[in-house]
Amino acid sequence: MSIKAVDLNFVYGAGTAFEQKALKHVNFEIQDGEFVGLIGHTGSGKSTLIQHLNGLERATSGQILYNGEDIYAEGYDMKGLRSKVGLVFQYPEHQLFEVDVLTDVCFGPKNQGLSPEEAGERAKKALELVGLDESFYAQSPFELSGGQKRRVAIAGVLAMEPEVLILDEPTAGLDPRGRDEILDQIDQLHRDRGMTIILVSHSMEDVARYADRLLVMNHGEKVFDGPPKEVFRHYRELEAIGLAAPQITYLVHDLRERGIDIDEDITTVAEAREAILRLYRQ
Repeated sequence: MSIKAVDLNFVYGAGTAFEQKALKHVNFEIQDGEFVGLIGHTGSGKSTLIQHLNGLERATSGQILYNGEDIYAEGYDMKGLRSKVGLVFQYPEHQLFEVDVLTDVCFGPKNQGLSPEEAGERAKKALELVGLDESFYAQSPFELSGGQKRRVAIAGVLAMEPEVLILDEPTAGLDPRGRDEILDQIDQLHRDRGMTIILVSHSMEDVARYADRLLVMNHGEKVFDGPPKEVFRHYRELEAIGLAAPQITYLVHDLRERGIDIDEDITTVAEAREAILRLYRQ
């Protein structure tokens, strides 16, 4: 499985006085099983980009290739693509609408043409994957906590058995505990099932901790693409475009300036703790 963007351009309001270039000559390829963090300041093109990956938006020019096939080709199965490339929107709990959790998660599989029995099995499996057991099946989704609602919404996409899971700020508005629980569940899906994950986030700490690769957007252009440690070496350039490195990165650089011999590529608290303990033991 791969998703490839080839010279992707998108213009809002093309030909009008309000014309705005949202994506400019974007190129990348995401391979099966990658965990990709997509970061950028507000208005950088992140959300617009992910809506192209399952055909919700159509590029002004350029291509999106899924498994080598051009999704804009005549006769392409766009409905099938949206089952394979699942998209969880920001604040997805606003999309919950059924009377109970199980019925809500069944909606997607039923829409795919599955029988009620098959949809129910898919829904139960998906709820288990996000850590919600049968005690939640009959509960109203509107009576759950914010983090639980978010899990139900993610389960609704997982029940369609996508090959790729795209999440747009899945922890927005959650408290620290809820945020960690959601991200740990997503990470477990990636590790246990080999699912391709594309995580849109404003949190540098989160993408440093979970992602294998970062794509950085700025004013509709891809400006960095690489492993988190490599990208965060450019923290001065990131600051110039309204971003930053994880806070621990600044602490590490401060320690190095004070003459402490610590690895400059540390990007997580866990790595910093291990490095400091090693220094202490010397």
